[in-house]
Amino acid sequence: MKHPFSATVWREGNWFVSQCLGVDVASQGETEDEALTNLREALELHFELPVTTHPPVVRQNEVEVGAA
Repeated sequence: MKHPFSATVWREGNWFVSQCLGVDVASQGETEDEALTNLREALELHFELPVTTHPPVVRQNEVEVGAA
């Protein structure tokens, strides 16, 4: 599923920085196009579902509540 995102691009020294306005994700590149391509890849990775290599361990924890 594709979803549109707005981005800004500006120059910092020798690099172009691209930042997504809807999600706190940014990237950079040597050109504006490269910065936007790298931002697209960073957004895809940001929204990629995590894959576990080991099943998570669920543990119980007890806490005193209302102790005086």
